[in-house]
Amino acid sequence: MRLTFLGTGTSFGVPQIGCRCPTCTSTDPRDRRARTAALIETNGKRFLIDTPPELRLQLVAATVDHVDAVLFTHAHADHVHGIDDLRALSVRQGAMLPAYGSRATMAELTAKFPYIFDPAIVVPVGTSKPELAAHVLEPGRTASIAGVAVLPVSLPHGDHEVFGYRIGPVAYLTDVKVIPESVIDALQDLDVLVLNALLSRPHPLHLSVPEAVAAAQRVGARRTFFTHLTHENTHAALAAKLPAGIAPAYDGLVIDLPGA
Repeated sequence: MRLTFLGTGTSFGVPQIGCRCPTCTSTDPRDRRARTAALIETNGKRFLIDTPPELRLQLVAATVDHVDAVLFTHAHADHVHGIDDLRALSVRQGAMLPAYGSRATMAELTAKFPYIFDPAIVVPVGTSKPELAAHVLEPGRTASIAGVAVLPVSLPHGDHEVFGYRIGPVAYLTDVKVIPESVIDALQDLDVLVLNALLSRPHPLHLSVPEAVAAAQRVGARRTFFTHLTHENTHAALAAKLPAGIAPAYDGLVIDLPGA
């Protein structure tokens, strides 16, 4: 099994436009953070989580030529506005790509991008469009996607619901403010937990770094990686502050796990 971090940055990305802080001017490549997305590969299948604005560059860098499904956490711009880049994959594969998310997320995406989800919208001969088939998942109910068991879990993000996903020994949660006890129960015996950690101070929509540390320790995964990071800390500075077993992720980081 393999987890690849395509992007680990907050909605601004890092470096931020016009910023000259130590992180934004850092020469450490781990401090260049595109908007958040990931790949999970298992049993010969590849799942893309979210389609941020830098998706084309992320997929090229990871040498991705196909995906078996797209899993959406929610429909905020920094997580979906690269969706048109999936055109290269649906055209290459000659078929509609299955896309999954909560009922609200899929309704919002199909309303925002009808040309992608509506097969009745036909483009002129000689041109192309991305083609996705929308599928609704129910939180807490394991689904078989491309023959792989995927558990979506519901998490609060302000007034919105976001989905986290557990696939085997890996769970990917981002844009989370708290992790309900029912979800903690569903995340037992993880090898890897991915969790958002925004700032050192509290934020109304996201876990802060101290809150994320506490949440990670409650979940008890063998390893936790923080994503959705701001320019508040360089990679090295944040890594030095975190307890054993918890580390900041960075764009391009690959985690290989035993098994499928």
